[in-house]
Amino acid sequence: MLSTLRSLLAAAKYARDAGRLERLTIDLVHNAEQTTATDPEFTALIEVVNHEAVAQDVRFRLFEGHGNIGYGCGHNLSIMQANSDYHLVLNPDVTLSDQSLAQGLQYLQQTPQVAALSPAVRDGDGNRQYVCKRFPTVLDFLLRGFAPEFIRRLFKARLAHYEMRELSEQSASTNIPIISGCFMLFRTPVLQSVHGFDERYFLYFEDFDLSLRVHDKGTLAYLPAMQITHLGGNSARKGLNHIRMFARSGIRFYNTHGWKLL
Repeated sequence: MLSTLRSLLAAAKYARDAGRLERLTIDLVHNAEQTTATDPEFTALIEVVNHEAVAQDVRFRLFEGHGNIGYGCGHNLSIMQANSDYHLVLNPDVTLSDQSLAQGLQYLQQTPQVAALSPAVRDGDGNRQYVCKRFPTVLDFLLRGFAPEFIRRLFKARLAHYEMRELSEQSASTNIPIISGCFMLFRTPVLQSVHGFDERYFLYFEDFDLSLRVHDKGTLAYLPAMQITHLGGNSARKGLNHIRMFARSGIRFYNTHGWKLL
């Protein structure tokens, strides 16, 4: 988490120096039963981040004491109190390149029809992650999350289509159906107009649902010049409890937006 926040501060400084950012508020949502009063390690981290934020004239807010209320519900604590032009939804396992915020803000400022942006993503080994998606079929999820590698190879073209691997890496692409919740740069009024995340999703699919609900407000775009590193993913490989949550949220998603089996 510390590397995430430090990379965010570095990207904010770059954006300020480039004239793309006037002020920044960092909201950290602590979705845990423990608070800073009972978690010395977390307290130390907050003190470090707050000191560095103050040094850059960045406002820092901590939301805690609510327990684990779920991914989307936690983010909504910040989203619905935001007083800004733009809002970044950011996971704690992401690091930003120095130019990422400046690139994203410049694009949004120059492209008013775009409601939200998705970045180019690499994993910790530098491999490309494909975070823009078409509407998923149930088969797509089963193949991507549970099929062994030799089966996935048989459906390589299908999965590449689902993951929109054809998108240009030289210029922005619009009309993206779904973007990933690990990093979503929104126009704040758009995000608030749809009331943020649907809080009925505890974990998984809340970013898919939000992406689809935002399309009435503007297009979603992929901006390869906005680059991040993401260490997460592989929800289907995190154990039985995560698989249950994934399945429960998946059923809710398809019941809301329509079932597509194949």
